[in-house]
Amino acid sequence: MKRSLQYYIDLILVLTQKDLHVRYKSNILGYLWSIANPLAFAFVFYVAFQVIMRIKMEAYVLFLIVGLFPWQWFSNSLATTTTVFLANAGIIKKVNFPRNALPFSLVLQDMIHFLFSLPVIVLFLLIYHKVPHWSWLIGIPIMLVIQFTLTYGLALFISSINLFFRDMERLVGILITLVFYFTPILYPVSMIPEKYRPLIILNPISPLILAWRGLFFEGRLEWMYMLISLGYGVVALFVGYLVYRKLAWKFAEVL
Repeated sequence: MKRSLQYYIDLILVLTQKDLHVRYKSNILGYLWSIANPLAFAFVFYVAFQVIMRIKMEAYVLFLIVGLFPWQWFSNSLATTTTVFLANAGIIKKVNFPRNALPFSLVLQDMIHFLFSLPVIVLFLLIYHKVPHWSWLIGIPIMLVIQFTLTYGLALFISSINLFFRDMERLVGILITLVFYFTPILYPVSMIPEKYRPLIILNPISPLILAWRGLFFEGRLEWMYMLISLGYGVVALFVGYLVYRKLAWKFAEVL
């Protein structure tokens, strides 16, 4: 058991290192590319909603950033893992190894990029005369586990299904866009009509983003949202692993 666990850990590390090397190979700016996308979107949304539409809200740029960075991890992972098995067809056909390590390593890689974004969040906190809270020491590790569980579960489900239903890749792209606008990233919950507010927890990403925002923006541990997100994560991981186990033996045949 110990040997198989060590083998799996080593495999994950090798795959993650390979993916990081490929992503940053010949990229002079390196680290900056991991934060450029959410910062660019934050700038665009700031101009659109606060400069042009004149939405009245304090520290709106900070509000956007603490929502966009966790969202980038989630959306990038799902968008990338749709084709992870197809992209590694050669290895899957020739080498016998746990295939679920491939989406695992990609989600882990995006989690690392998210961790790289934390200094940027701290910088914007300081710009708006706020400081990191001691609750980060407890909240960040818990939230990392929760978001990783949810994202990996969905990634495992999507990547497995996509081998047999190739339209899944396009469908996921559409769903990610829809979920983005139905998630309170660009707007606070207070802007949602009161009769519809209870419905936001039906979107699995909403409680996750609200928990991150409460932690970063106010230093508050949103236990209710964290537990709801954990529940979604456990369900996603359970369903994703069941689908993967049912289909994994056919992977080499359809690639």
